[in-house]
Amino acid sequence: MRVMIALVLILPLFAPSSAWAAAPEAPGAPGGGSSWTTGDKSALGTATTTGSKVWFTVAKGVTSEVFYPRADVANVQDMQYVVTDGSSFVDLERDATTHAVSMPDEKALEYTVTNTARSGRYRITNTYVTDPARSTLLVRTRFQSLDGGPYQLYVLYNPSLAGGGGSDTGAWDAANGALVASDPQPVFGGTVASALKSSAGFTRRSTGYSATASDGYRDLQANKRLTAEYDATSGGNIVQTAQIPISGDSTFTLALGFGPDRAAATASAGASLNSGFAAAETSYRTGWHGYLDGLAKPVPASVSGDTKRRRTYNVSVMGLHAAEDKTFRGANVASLSTPWGDYVNGDALNDGYHRVWGRDLYQQATALLAAGDTAQAGRMARWLWDRQQITAWTQGDGVWYGPGSFPRYSPVSGVGGATPQQLGCCEQLDQDAFAIVLAWQTGLTGAADWNKIKLTADHIARVGPRTPGERWEEQDGISPSTVAAEIAGLVCAADIARRNGDTASAARYESTADSWRDGLDGWTFTTTGYFGDRQYYERIEHGTDPNDTHARTFHDGTWWERDIVDGGFLELVRLGIRPASHPKVTASLPELDGVDSVTTPGGAVYWHRYNHDSYGESQDDGTGWPANHGRLTGRVWPLLSGERGEYELAAGRPANSHLQAMADSADQGYLIPEQAWDRADQFGFVFGKPTGSAAPLAWAQGQYVRLAQSITAGRPVETPLVVADRYLG
Repeated sequence: MRVMIALVLILPLFAPSSAWAAAPEAPGAPGGGSSWTTGDKSALGTATTTGSKVWFTVAKGVTSEVFYPRADVANVQDMQYVVTDGSSFVDLERDATTHAVSMPDEKALEYTVTNTARSGRYRITNTYVTDPARSTLLVRTRFQSLDGGPYQLYVLYNPSLAGGGGSDTGAWDAANGALVASDPQPVFGGTVASALKSSAGFTRRSTGYSATASDGYRDLQANKRLTAEYDATSGGNIVQTAQIPISGDSTFTLALGFGPDRAAATASAGASLNSGFAAAETSYRTGWHGYLDGLAKPVPASVSGDTKRRRTYNVSVMGLHAAEDKTFRGANVASLSTPWGDYVNGDALNDGYHRVWGRDLYQQATALLAAGDTAQAGRMARWLWDRQQITAWTQGDGVWYGPGSFPRYSPVSGVGGATPQQLGCCEQLDQDAFAIVLAWQTGLTGAADWNKIKLTADHIARVGPRTPGERWEEQDGISPSTVAAEIAGLVCAADIARRNGDTASAARYESTADSWRDGLDGWTFTTTGYFGDRQYYERIEHGTDPNDTHARTFHDGTWWERDIVDGGFLELVRLGIRPASHPKVTASLPELDGVDSVTTPGGAVYWHRYNHDSYGESQDDGTGWPANHGRLTGRVWPLLSGERGEYELAAGRPANSHLQAMADSADQGYLIPEQAWDRADQFGFVFGKPTGSAAPLAWAQGQYVRLAQSITAGRPVETPLVVADRYLG
């Protein structure tokens, strides 16, 4: 599908003609194929209230995925405007304008996107909030003719309801002046409908099938006006188009309401319009102000005096709060995006990154603890143990998960009712261990909690240290980063065991953790590597001999595993297992920096996940990873600058430059991406700025928040004290 914007416009109320009868059925069902949009979001938001179950995103200047009623169900591909003079041109807002993103209030996830025509003819200014009282996205739009010319304005809305665009239907609801759409196929047990209304009304409207003769945008391209009016009742990939009456300078509001059926969606959109944008905006801001002002920790000194760093901090904290589902509290999705979504089929439900990884949730929760939101961090820990822990053999995607394990990921509702595909493949023991560490950090140490924790700790002790998948989810074996998490998890479990009178389990966990700590260097520190002085930690080891010639195959070829370098060994320091001065840690830094680091022209230093990483754009043509074109190349991950910053603090050195690098990678909306472009500007990407993967990545936002607080504290605040006390004294 194309990128469309679902908006709420503010203009004098226009009464739709009651004479409008049901339109004829649109030809062309089911329409062309659909996709999602780029993962590079420049704005996102939701109200702080739990009753407003809608989240919005913006990409390339226009509305992109909108989520309802859960943070893992996208219902919109895009929504945007089309501008024409009726005779000589037709402009699609996304493509024909330059985009500027700003925040009217840096303490609220409210964004204004100003789109100015490259031709100089007009400007469109859109301000986004969601109605805190109901599930409605509101977009206040100002359209200005810059050259005095008379123009026509159309909204082009591209629904993909219930997680996909393959079976939607839509029509004009004359009685309520709304374009309505619905999908009869339930998702997670419920159906989804939308209703689009304008405070200015619609003078013409149509629902057609994408990329066919009934597609309203094709009609506009061919005729410079909307000549046909249809309904689409057969089901398929629909688009809805409506003309909004404007003058040379007009302001109006679009309301995109959601509900389980069309009546509920229409009622939501109508009530939001009746209350007005100003009232919703005030309430929306008040909610976010209250959240930030209620945190136990103030904005840290490391960011408070610099506008970019401070705004990135506030947006990151708010982003972590916004990533929480409003029905299944504590379930934080990894991102409100689909990585390279513009290359991903959108006909049916695709989870993208809007699902819950235990590792990502841990990184987010520890950041919220650092920021002073102990309540949400506690909900996140509780969700892991109540909804994502596996307590009986459970089928995943091509694997079985055993009791005590955690799946690769799950929907926000957890493992209950999830399909094998929704649980993924394969188990990653660091996720199992991080659940224990987070339980210890948030005080889930009572008898009932201990019974659950013991199941997982026993599982780790029995099947570790080797993991089916390490933190980059691609390789099995013995990984320094995973083993670090396993050791920390077992030590935390031992402390909880003692609190519950189980001294035998405590001793067994500590003995196992100690033996893995003692053995790790011998298993994973090579002295015959290819780089530097040939002595450094491997990324992962298949057996226990890091000097053998075992090979692993990647997208770009087959390589000895002793020649694959990543920074996972820094977890040993961050989690309190080794001091920053540990000889093998310091010996590995030159190779890590020499192989994986990149410095931008501005001096920011970033790191690749590892050499030979292919999880990124094609170096042949810049297309996204799912397209699988030639020379796929993983780009730099700003969160790794944050991890290095925490190491530098542990070593007694400053980390401000690493914090600044993370802030520099953010886009105009202060959203920190998963990946940033790693070389000179190319294919529309800017060196050190977001790629098409995912922005924001909540893990990256959490890393930024945690590093900011750690710099002010003078130490890594995440380090579990019980682990550091055992191994560092």
